[in-house]
Amino acid sequence: MTTLTYEQARAELVEVVQRLEQGSASLEDSMKAWERGEALAAHCQTWLDGARTRLRAVAAERDAAQQGATADNTPKDA
Repeated sequence: MTTLTYEQARAELVEVVQRLEQGSASLEDSMKAWERGEALAAHCQTWLDGARTRLRAVAAERDAAQQGATADNTPKDA
């Protein structure tokens, strides 16, 4: 599972949901598909949480750089 990209995991999750919605699988197969779907959803959430963390870090760096630039441009009393 850990080798799947977000896109791969999401695509497989969509397939699992479609199979479950059809309702033609046995109870045992449905349970296995549900478990796989739960694992895929968790994997996707981990990717999304990581992306959110990275975006927040980039935004914080940008904000800090902008504040530093603003402080450098503030007129000083002579």
